[in-house]
Amino acid sequence: MKEYSSDVIRNVAVVSHDGAGKTALVESLLLTSGEVDSVGRGQDNKHIMDFEPEEIKRNVTIQLGMAPCEWKDHKVNFVDTPGYSEFHGEVRAALRACDGMLMVLSATSGVESDTVRAWDYAEELQMPKMAFINKMDVDGADFFGSLERMRELFGKSIMPLQIPIGEGASFEGVVDVAKMTAYTYKDGQPTEVAVPAQLIEKAQEIREMTVEAAAEGSDELLEKYLNGEELTLEEIRQGLREGMLTGRICPIMCGSATSQIGLDQVLDRMIRYMPDATKKVMTATDADSGEQRAVHVDKPLTAFVFKTLLDPFAGKQSFVRIFSGELKEGDKLFNVNQGVEEKWSKMVTLIGKQQKPITVAKAGDIVVIPKLANAKTGDTFATSEFKVKFDPIRFPQPLYTVAMEPTKKGEEEKLAAAVLKVAEEDPTCVVVKDSEGRQLQVNCMGEVHLEHILNKMERKYGVQAKLVKPYIPYRETIRGSAETESKYKKQSGGHGQYGHVKIQVDPLYDGEDFQFVDKIFGGAVPRQYIPAVEKGAKETLDKGLIAGYPMIGVQVTLLDGSYHSVDSSELAFKVATAQAMKDVIPKAKPVLLEPIYDVNVYAPDAFMGEVMGDLNSRRGRVLGMEQSERAGISVVKAQVPLVEIADYVTALRSITQGQGVFNREFSGYEEVPHKEAEEIMAAFKKAQSEA
Repeated sequence: MKEYSSDVIRNVAVVSHDGAGKTALVESLLLTSGEVDSVGRGQDNKHIMDFEPEEIKRNVTIQLGMAPCEWKDHKVNFVDTPGYSEFHGEVRAALRACDGMLMVLSATSGVESDTVRAWDYAEELQMPKMAFINKMDVDGADFFGSLERMRELFGKSIMPLQIPIGEGASFEGVVDVAKMTAYTYKDGQPTEVAVPAQLIEKAQEIREMTVEAAAEGSDELLEKYLNGEELTLEEIRQGLREGMLTGRICPIMCGSATSQIGLDQVLDRMIRYMPDATKKVMTATDADSGEQRAVHVDKPLTAFVFKTLLDPFAGKQSFVRIFSGELKEGDKLFNVNQGVEEKWSKMVTLIGKQQKPITVAKAGDIVVIPKLANAKTGDTFATSEFKVKFDPIRFPQPLYTVAMEPTKKGEEEKLAAAVLKVAEEDPTCVVVKDSEGRQLQVNCMGEVHLEHILNKMERKYGVQAKLVKPYIPYRETIRGSAETESKYKKQSGGHGQYGHVKIQVDPLYDGEDFQFVDKIFGGAVPRQYIPAVEKGAKETLDKGLIAGYPMIGVQVTLLDGSYHSVDSSELAFKVATAQAMKDVIPKAKPVLLEPIYDVNVYAPDAFMGEVMGDLNSRRGRVLGMEQSERAGISVVKAQVPLVEIADYVTALRSITQGQGVFNREFSGYEEVPHKEAEEIMAAFKKAQSEA
């Protein structure tokens, strides 16, 4: 592939709800541009972009893929993304690498939940957007219905640049409202025709809206428009481009990916309206001073790793967006985050899995660099004279928690290594080695995501895992005060053991886990043995006394004791204290505590009754409900026990038809209800008796 300057590069993230035909559109655009000779169709599983075994099996996109093409001396880098919500971390990664977003909607389904989610991501990043209403040739296609729904949800920025000629089986082309010209298609080839008589009035109505929106792009155009002067086609396009770059306008197109209708016009509008790389000004942090630095294309080299792929045979592939300068074979590549110089030998561009070598890449381009030893997703490459770091990608919080064990005994290390490799590729898979529960826990995005992780571990790394119930970090505490004394005396010939303590326990209410108070006077217990008393108390509490969980919120006071000048030792006082703790805690009203989380649930108003009912069934305490920033979406604030929300992702999606999301944050510990506590303590006693 030839060398391209920054001003002719367009980076476009293609997003949609699952099933809208996003991958088919990308592949058909590659076909239209001449980049590929043929593409897969429907269920034949021969897609260029979806080549992973799991993607072929499910016939869905699971990981982002890139594909560049050339159109009218411009380079367009498409980044194809998954539509299914559990893989939306890939969407976030793609949007960080791109300068504009193409949102694909199905003309039969219109706006769906993941369409809205993708729009919100782009708004968060202040990213220019355009949309393509696909499947206009399918029965039930409704262009104007989809348009109306978009306006309801996204506001008046929605601006159609085309209207369809026919719908469903009668769909044959599009009308360009700015030019007032129509195009019909046969085998992907357009023919310019007059606007059909029945569409002239509608086309003129939309053209007037388009011209008015374009006129608002600059004072000069607005003045001309208000004076009643006709804007030229070039002025209309100039105004639309300005409107799109500022987010004031989201151009809407329509067509069919599988029938190749309207795709040449999509490519035309990408190079006409999408921002080029020279428009992108990033903010980065100076690695030495911590100050914020502006990064534009003419600065020294800066580049950002937005995706990592690992393969046991091909090695690591780092997907890199170059934000400034240029990268040539032989250049030094300094990884600012890791503080090392990366060794590299080549860079490539990808069309699906097909590699095309390149020797130089300018600012704005996207490349893949194989076999970088240290690079991770979120790392920045820079030069010594301009050493900066870009902010990491803000991935969605993985909230579906499971624990894993190897199916085969002895493969614990192999399992841990495999799941950590998967997590390196996928930041929405977070691995936690829980030392307290002695578990390998995985936080992911849901059941489908989990199944993908398990399949990938088996396929790539040859290890199978079984799922077990995640360990819940319960705690124990006391609600009352008590005291006792304990004497440890052992004599078996020669040197003996003697330790004697009198202790009192009291609950702590200031948030501290443990406090030790020494009230010994007159040398009843010598100074050198008091640390052993504290240690004996703390270690006993840490092991738990009623259900095997660490006991917190306890003050232990050493009141009195005695010693033997020959037989006393640190060990004797430690043992005596442990015996005393086991005796005194049952007298101090011990209770079991469970972790409680603050939960915010965002869902359409229509589902709020069911959402709150479900939270109540999970022993949740609803604190209130308020309107979110988006119309029709409310947020419920609640506090819910952790044990009740390990699988809440799946339940919430079911209740809200995939439209609900939530976040959570640890709040504190509260007492477990009596019935549940009895069951947990009974299970602990049973396990002890069987040990």
